Amino acid sequence: MSIDATRGAAPFGWRIDRLDTIDSTNAEARRRAASGDPGRLWIVAGEQSAGRGRRARSWVSPRGNLHASALLIDPCSQARSPQLGFVAGVALVRAARELGAGRARLKWPNDLVIGGAKCAGMLLEGSALPDRRLACVVGIGVNCLHAPEGVGYPTATLARDDGGVVEGSELLERLAARFDEALEAWARGEGFPAVRTAWLEYAAGLGTVVRVDGVRGRREGAFEGLDADGRLLFRGEGGTEAIEAADLWISPDPDDAAPAAPTGSTRAGRPSVND
Repeated sequence: MSIDATRGAAPFGWRIDRLDTIDSTNAEARRRAASGDPGRLWIVAGEQSAGRGRRARSWVSPRGNLHASALLIDPCSQARSPQLGFVAGVALVRAARELGAGRARLKWPNDLVIGGAKCAGMLLEGSALPDRRLACVVGIGVNCLHAPEGVGYPTATLARDDGGVVEGSELLERLAARFDEALEAWARGEGFPAVRTAWLEYAAGLGTVVRVDGVRGRREGAFEGLDADGRLLFRGEGGTEAIEAADLWISPDPDDAAPAAPTGSTRAGRPSVND
């Protein structure tokens, strides 16, 4: 871990710790929670040496991309904590669009895509503290300058509609503000219906034929929305069901000019395109 760190203030009483090199911003946020940090803290790294994706997969975290984790202490009950992934998704897509990436959309449950290609993702992790409070870490990683190749699905950088680069520093500034707003609307889970409605406004693949890979194997059906808990509503041969966790594959929006192909994710995905 690098000792080169700077601290600063973010909007609305949040703090930011910027590190040069770290193993993982999520891991560092968990260490801060264990050491008594009060939360409302962003950990940001120039690069990560041991980034983790879902199912303990690793991914490349080069300089120029955004690697950040938000630490929250006791933001809600444990049962409602998975909703934080949707809160973060709404914040991220709004921040991206404000910076000119108007084609950015959300792919269930926690990826950001442009033209079907993955440019960002999130990992939500939680742990119980000794005083029984809940520490929640929301990791967000965005391909600002670099998108890895050869990972088995399309990747992209988060570019403006005019082709301009979205810098990680300006994205973090917008993201921090939008995340705070989304948290306020979410209101410790009481406001999840509003967050769910906002998430669906930006959803990729809604109303189209999709493919899911889950415990029942690979199936095709229609993506009909989200239930009250954020589960995927999937209409297949047996009717509509709510899916808790699966790999979701979508086709590009026919109204989107950018070429793309299906991408995959799971409910516990991490902010990496090496997912």
